[in-house]
Amino acid sequence: MSADLPDYYFRIRENGAAVFRVDTENRQRRIEMDQIALVNVRNGEIKAHGERKLTPEDMGVIRAWLVKRQALLAQRDIDDIHRAVDYLNLTAHWAQAKASDAQLEDVTDALLLAMHDLRTVLVRKKAERLMKGQPADEQGD
Repeated sequence: MSADLPDYYFRIRENGAAVFRVDTENRQRRIEMDQIALVNVRNGEIKAHGERKLTPEDMGVIRAWLVKRQALLAQRDIDDIHRAVDYLNLTAHWAQAKASDAQLEDVTDALLLAMHDLRTVLVRKKAERLMKGQPADEQGD
């Protein structure tokens, strides 16, 4: 294992991470990880673990990790949406060129409802964005 270990380790959890301070400066030269905090990426909450007091350095490292993690998750979200567009295109090709009548019968209603729901949301959101772009006196019409 590398001798240049980070001072902190973030164990990813469903909604954030458990934060550990990494210690290799002990007599046994073992790697010790001491949990110091929990981080919630959804609301940005940082809770000290147990009775611990987080140092300004701890808080700085945790906040920097939180910003990077939130940016990574946001990027993954948009990547997933771009993949969904690809899947819709592949699904259209499959339905047109490869699907049997039985396969189409199995998925048509679910796909139509999901696409209708998506279309409704997208049209409403686009209308909201367009209304925001108009001068305030035109939005009241």
